[in-house]
Amino acid sequence: MEFVSKNKKVVIEDQEISLEPIEVKRLEPTPEELTDISTTVWSFPTRGTWATHKGDYRGNWAPQIPRALILEYTSPGDVVLDPMVGSGTTCIEAILLGRSCIAVDINYSAVMLTHHRLYYLMKVLKEGKPRSLADYAGRGTAVRESASNWYRVYYGDARNMDKIPDSSVDLVATHPPYFNIIEYGERGTEGDLSRARSLEEYLAMLRQVAREVYRVLKPGGVLGILLGDTRIRKHYVPITHYALTVLLDVGFVLKEEVIKVQHRMRTTREIWSKLR
Repeated sequence: MEFVSKNKKVVIEDQEISLEPIEVKRLEPTPEELTDISTTVWSFPTRGTWATHKGDYRGNWAPQIPRALILEYTSPGDVVLDPMVGSGTTCIEAILLGRSCIAVDINYSAVMLTHHRLYYLMKVLKEGKPRSLADYAGRGTAVRESASNWYRVYYGDARNMDKIPDSSVDLVATHPPYFNIIEYGERGTEGDLSRARSLEEYLAMLRQVAREVYRVLKPGGVLGILLGDTRIRKHYVPITHYALTVLLDVGFVLKEEVIKVQHRMRTTREIWSKLR
C-alpha cells in the first residue's frame, strides 16, 4: 500500500496503470442505481460509481451485483472471498457493508488495481472525509479500530488458494472471465481462465476452481457467480449451462438462478475498440 501512496503509475506487462488519487464523492448508491433483489431478474440500467468504483477495467461486474449478494447471503463481520477479483469491486462492497474480504487474482495488473482502489477507500473511511460522508462517522470509527483486518489481497491462482484455510469463508462472490471473450494477464500464464484454448480446457480449469472454492467455504456457505454465454463461429455456446453442471458435480446445490438484464447491448470487443 505504501507503493500506491507514493507512485502515480506503474507499468506491468507493457500496460501502464494509473495510481492517481481517486476522489470519493459518495459511499452509497442512489436509489436509481439499485433494483429489487427479491426477484430473479435483476436490472441495473447504469453502472454504480460510488466509493472508488470505476468502469475502466475490462469485464468487471457492476458493483450492484456483489452488493446484492453480500446483503442477501452474509451478515456484518462475515468473510467474503473473490478468487478472481479483477479491479476489486467485490472487496470495495464488502468493506462498505462491514464484512471482511479476501481478494485473489492471477493477473498482477488486477492485484495492483485492487490495492489502489482499496487504499483510497480506506483512506477516506479512516479520515472521515469529505464532509458529504459525515453520516459515515460511526462506521469510520470501526474501520479505524480494525483496518488491518478488513481485507487481504493475494496474487495467486484460484485453483490453489493455499493461504486460505478450509471452511473459513461465508460467501464467495465472483465474476470469472468469459470463455473466448477477453484475455487478461501475460500470455501463457498458467491458470488464467481467459486464455483457455478450448471450451473443454476452460471447463476443466473452472472445475479446479470450484473444488477449491468448495474447500474454503464454511458449511452452509454460498457461492454467487456471474457467467455469460458466448458464440463461437456464429454458433451459440451455453457456457452457463456447462458451468452449472460442473458446479453441481463438484458438490454444490443450486439455490437460485438469477437473470441479469443486459442494457445497451454491445459486445465487449466493440466497446473497447471504440475507446482505443
